[in-house]
Amino acid sequence: MHPDVAKLVEAGRIPQPVGERLSEISPGSFCTHKNWGAGKVKSWDLSRAKVVIDFEKKSDQEMGLQFAIQKTEPLDAGHFSARKLENIEELRDLVKNDPAELVKRTLTSHGGSMMLDQLDRELSGSVVPEEGYKKWWDKAKKAMRESHVFSVPSKRTDPLVLREESSSPAEMLIADFTGTRDPKAKVKALENIRKNLSVFKDDHSPLIKLIEDINAFCSKGRKLYLSLVLEFLVARDEIISQFDGIDLADSDLRLADVLTTEEERLVENLKGRSAATQRSIFESFPDAFGDAWAEKLLAVFDAVGSRGVTEIAKYLQENGADDQFEDHLRKAIANRSLGPDALIWICREREKSAAVVFSFETGNSILNLLDRDHVADGPSKSARLRTLLMNDKTLIADLLTEAEEAEARQFGRKLYNSPVFTDLDRKSLMARVIKACPATQDLVTGEFEKKIEGVISSHQSIEKRKKDLETIIKVKIPENTKEIAVARSYGDLRENFEFKAAKQMQAVLMRRKSQLEKELVHVQATDFSNAETLEVNIGTVVHLEDDGGKAVSYTILGAWDSIPEENIVSYLSDIGMTLVGAKEGDRLEVRDMDTEKNRFLTIKSIEAYR
Repeated sequence: MHPDVAKLVEAGRIPQPVGERLSEISPGSFCTHKNWGAGKVKSWDLSRAKVVIDFEKKSDQEMGLQFAIQKTEPLDAGHFSARKLENIEELRDLVKNDPAELVKRTLTSHGGSMMLDQLDRELSGSVVPEEGYKKWWDKAKKAMRESHVFSVPSKRTDPLVLREESSSPAEMLIADFTGTRDPKAKVKALENIRKNLSVFKDDHSPLIKLIEDINAFCSKGRKLYLSLVLEFLVARDEIISQFDGIDLADSDLRLADVLTTEEERLVENLKGRSAATQRSIFESFPDAFGDAWAEKLLAVFDAVGSRGVTEIAKYLQENGADDQFEDHLRKAIANRSLGPDALIWICREREKSAAVVFSFETGNSILNLLDRDHVADGPSKSARLRTLLMNDKTLIADLLTEAEEAEARQFGRKLYNSPVFTDLDRKSLMARVIKACPATQDLVTGEFEKKIEGVISSHQSIEKRKKDLETIIKVKIPENTKEIAVARSYGDLRENFEFKAAKQMQAVLMRRKSQLEKELVHVQATDFSNAETLEVNIGTVVHLEDDGGKAVSYTILGAWDSIPEENIVSYLSDIGMTLVGAKEGDRLEVRDMDTEKNRFLTIKSIEAYR
């Protein structure tokens, strides 16, 4: 009891219980208030029955002694809240250098367990800057998991718990898994165990309990939690493979057994699993289905998400089923039955794993799926595929590289009439089609096109194309014929790589020859003289300004005259089609050539190109 209070008790002026409670708010002691937080008693005046307390949220607060006794609770000097008042700089140093220790001190002062909302109120703003709290908390969670002395909840409705320090790191890791019934918490705990298998190097006996717990969960939970059962079995088998002396009993559930008995539910439960987990599951298909394993994998190929598509493709190609895989893809492309994930994989792997099946038919499958999805109810399933078509600037050119003119026109017509794209996006995509196959330019409708008959280009560009054609006919085709003859002499054409490569080059050269000949027949030469400037036309320079006052100019020339780095563009380009026919004062939405982003430009003037 405080000496001054003891005198009052001895004189009979106050009861002893009151004196003891009064001593708890003597100068230098700590207390806490419901609204003002922790506080340190600064001074008191017993004769006036007043006390002054510096609270965390309200300094120099004068209170009546009786009121202070009723509204405050005593706080130990070692409590975290008291330390915030006395040693805030030390705590803020822990924010930066040891977040796990900061949380540990907080939990220790609150009985070793706190709800996350409580922890937020204790730390955010007073110790950790409020604006950076979320980022700090992510860092703190990682540090806590690595320390193995915390039980970190997977959701905010569960408490954060400080474990007894007598437990070993290995025991703590296992306790995270065995000590919770929450499936999601078990997943995170199992991930942490797999990342820290090194702690079991000297003594892997704790893993026996883990294996037993996994087996029990999988046996009971396969009907309700099949996706997690698959995840757990993969993790269990991986852990067992890392340690000698840990084996499965004959009665323990095997991954292959689950695949065969739950075949009808596999697809929906494979989605969302990590690539590594999916790979392990697919590697169990031969054990589960025997000689029919490839057929079973192809049955789920296009329904298990983008990660699954990639992993199945790799596994089939690496394990002798590449011909069966190729045949499956060709038939699916022809039947327009591939989904968005498979088509995205083919496009991204068009120069590698999917080169043998990538063609203009892939493009037709893409457009068909986009149109189908557009008219279907519910959320778009092909949004990523549409984004790929828009963002991959060389995809359309690659799709049409080996297409005949009729095939390219069919593709262009389908794209141009598709309701999937906005007008600006459609123009951008059609510009790529026309660039890949200029003969398709007449598919584009619009006021300006009615004035144009055939492809228009400068004399210089036409002469360049003629020289390219001459080089192909007189140089490249004869050289290729000799290469074919030499390669044929090597024998066994089925295994003759040189012969196949030479024949493929022959097909490319002949298509290019045919394409150039058709283009040169329909082209019209011009010197861009006498261009009308009442509106943007071929052979004009248009000066524009964006909403911020920044000026830009474009020169509109023929189909083969583009020099993008000098802002000289074809009238068939995205920008060209947007500008042709527009007049001075018009405000247009134009797609920037470099950034591929749209911006609004106003035409300030139009002049003839010279």
